[in-house]
Amino acid sequence: MLHGADLRHRCLTKMPTQDKCCTIVPYFHVPAEQAPAFRALCEQFVARASTEPKCLYYGFSFHDDEAHCREGYADAEGALAHLENVGQLLEEALQIVQLTRLEIHGPEEELAKLRGPLAKLNPQFFVLEYGFRR
Repeated sequence: MLHGADLRHRCLTKMPTQDKCCTIVPYFHVPAEQAPAFRALCEQFVARASTEPKCLYYGFSFHDDEAHCREGYADAEGALAHLENVGQLLEEALQIVQLTRLEIHGPEEELAKLRGPLAKLNPQFFVLEYGFRR
């Protein structure tokens, strides 16, 4: 077990990760009158995502008039393949709901592959520096 100075040194020194996982973290404002239509689209999103080999997990969660899509991909290639696969559905969804926040999480080498293609969505990029994945 690390203590004192050893622990501080370990925390201040980057612990590299081999994890290439990229997560897309969108939040949506869903007007009450559009909730049934948006939920129907969510079912279609899930059906399409379930066919993607690099999709690690995918689902929608809701709180009042907010929705969140919880989604992870093996790497940037998987995230881009997903966006290509659901592009038409996303366009439909954005006609009835508002994207209020978009975060992209992953290691810098994977995020570098996403910055250009996702620029029009104006996401906030979070660089993974520490961690592990089983």
